[in-house]
Amino acid sequence: MPLIRSVSKAARQLLLTPACGCEPLSRSVRNISALSRQVTSSDASFHSISFSETDHPKVLITGGLGQLGVGLATLLRKKFGNKNVILSDIRMPPSHVSRSGPFIYADILDYKNLREIVVNNRITWLVHYSALLSAVGEANVTLARDVNITGLHNILDICAQHGVRLFVPSTIGAFGPTSPRNPTPDLCIQRPRTIYGVSKVHAELMGEYYHHKYGLDFRCLRYPGIISADSQPGGGTTDYAVQIFHDAVKMGKFVCNLKADTRLPMMFIDDCLRATLEVLEAPAETLSMRTYNINAMSFTPEELVQEVQKQLPDLRVIYDVDPIRQAIADSWPMNFDDSNARKDWGWKHDYDLPELIQTMFSIISPDSRLTHAN
Repeated sequence: MPLIRSVSKAARQLLLTPACGCEPLSRSVRNISALSRQVTSSDASFHSISFSETDHPKVLITGGLGQLGVGLATLLRKKFGNKNVILSDIRMPPSHVSRSGPFIYADILDYKNLREIVVNNRITWLVHYSALLSAVGEANVTLARDVNITGLHNILDICAQHGVRLFVPSTIGAFGPTSPRNPTPDLCIQRPRTIYGVSKVHAELMGEYYHHKYGLDFRCLRYPGIISADSQPGGGTTDYAVQIFHDAVKMGKFVCNLKADTRLPMMFIDDCLRATLEVLEAPAETLSMRTYNINAMSFTPEELVQEVQKQLPDLRVIYDVDPIRQAIADSWPMNFDDSNARKDWGWKHDYDLPELIQTMFSIISPDSRLTHAN
């Protein structure tokens, strides 16, 4: 019996000790058994994975039923094929999404199920869009902490264990009132004052830590305000830049809840999705950092109104400032410095303000006033 116990103890030590002698990545026993692959710095070689034209990446998108997830899936499926891009969420997809390509239920807080999905589908890229955004997060900090931080930890561990390239978006909300605002560089003080912003700074730092310690191929872009005609505004601080188009066409009147001179960085959704694909495809050796600012344009409500009125001269605008949203906007960058993204992997936006105006009005159904104005 003593001999058997000694052999058993030695076997356990062998299984739990990485070949390089580095400290293993630890998880609770309920999530990872002692036989699970231990993540060590010796796994770093997977970040150089490349794909031939016939061997496309297999992509999983978490939180995929949001505007960005569905849009990115469409873009990736055109390039890599429908079966190679799997959307996932905890909600039931609308019928048109179900018909468009593979969809699977995935709860990022369920570590075992998430790991099975990655393994069974041989996932090689994971785009992690699951998150509670700022307004919802402030209303339920506990849930936001669970989803945005605990869920992220599950994603990080699974991707590190199985050699999956990971993309996690960040946001202008990752900066705070003590950050430089015009321009805001990639590296500076970040002291956000929302749980959403705090969780995004946490994601940036944890992703970079896993990259340096375990070789995780982590990639992150800080998105500016994203403008799209395909979804209704959700009450966010930058959503005025979407609301104005709907109100201008439907009512000829727009009430802006920010001051006329509030400058914020913005981007049309097509540029945002293309930037995400480009940074995912960029060779690892071209990336001098793991978290990049990206930008396209920066404007104020007054500048946007002036451009819209070129299409609809009769548009009436009222400024009814919301002090809460204004305080948030005043703590965010006025302009992103994205020179590193442009230098390292060739980022270049397509849409400036005039192109944005034309595109938005071409998508949103115009009424007779817009037709007459044109």
